Amino acid sequence: MKPRVLFLSPQPFFQWRGSPIRVKHNLQALSDLGYAVDLVTLPFGEDVAIANLTLHRVSAYRGVKDLPIGPSFLKLMFDIKLLRTASRLLRENKYQLIHGIEEAGFFGVWLAKKHGLPLIYEKHSDPASYRKNFLRNRIMDMYAQIEAYTVRHAQAVIATGPGLAAAVQKMDPDCFCTHLFDIPSSLGEADPAEIQTRRAALAKDPNDILATYVGSFAVYQGVDLLFEAIPSALKACPHLRFIIIGGSNEEIRHYQSRLEVAGVSDAVSFIGKVSPESLPATLGASDLLLSPRISGNNTPLKLLDYLKAGRAIVATDLEANRLILDDSMSAFSALRPEAFAGAIADMANNDSLRELKAAKGRRLIDEVYNFTNYRLKLQTIYETVLSQSHHD
Repeated sequence: MKPRVLFLSPQPFFQWRGSPIRVKHNLQALSDLGYAVDLVTLPFGEDVAIANLTLHRVSAYRGVKDLPIGPSFLKLMFDIKLLRTASRLLRENKYQLIHGIEEAGFFGVWLAKKHGLPLIYEKHSDPASYRKNFLRNRIMDMYAQIEAYTVRHAQAVIATGPGLAAAVQKMDPDCFCTHLFDIPSSLGEADPAEIQTRRAALAKDPNDILATYVGSFAVYQGVDLLFEAIPSALKACPHLRFIIIGGSNEEIRHYQSRLEVAGVSDAVSFIGKVSPESLPATLGASDLLLSPRISGNNTPLKLLDYLKAGRAIVATDLEANRLILDDSMSAFSALRPEAFAGAIADMANNDSLRELKAAKGRRLIDEVYNFTNYRLKLQTIYETVLSQSHHD
């Protein structure tokens, strides 16, 4: 009989964004390793077909069709539903382990103790990234205390970045914490013909230099810095064309209006969300890939997709970006619009430098940040936790 895991993910699944993509990689790896997984998740997102996976969605609230990133009262209400569903499944089935993502690790502590199971807590984010106003800041202070409690009581903690792992070790120096690196969101390679097709669709002129941003429009992503940099970058390199992937319809309309006021809206294309399967070709069709993040200490998932695409990167000189990038594969700028604009223009105007940095970045994916290595490390974590549990 396959060992059975109760996997708790309080994010929409499946959606194209950081945590759901990470969860999908976990589920695929566990399936490959022979585990049977019951996933408890939200009522939003697309179903995915993964062997040995059973999906349990909590019920939706009337009129609620999605859940935004970050803490909210509505998210708390869904967390309560997840707890109830997980409790029912634990009464009905026999599991060897509980794996909880983010705040699900907190109620996973209680469930694990009640049922005598080991708990793996997976930390995806830095609470400081969601700070905004007085009330939000107090909520995040409370969450930091809850997180510290979870760390102290979990049998293992998985951190998605070395900065997060260091934060965990400060909470509990004796905990078993492992940095399990992120990998590109899509496991497949882009088809060259599809790259050419995407290039033809995105470029308005054969001489266009396509500079692409991928991600949400959350404050910590630095989208304000990016859009403030665009006019100056275009002055220094008129052949630039900016491709923006992500954002809600409302957010896109807001930034389109700002670009119209600046007189540069014609040089920016908002193409909305792109599926992980289509993303590699879109990135491969680009010349420059942008990471304007302004806060946080965990590696932006987009950087793995950027490196895999084999294209040059322009990033803010921030710890989160430096965790995986160095000067050999990226151009860095200070966290100011004019500095970011200058770095973009400099790279856009230097074909040979772009090729050199792109090639170095792609080697990093081939040698380190790939699914084979990811699955092997997850296997080691699970076997260590289950072995320790059996000895206890």
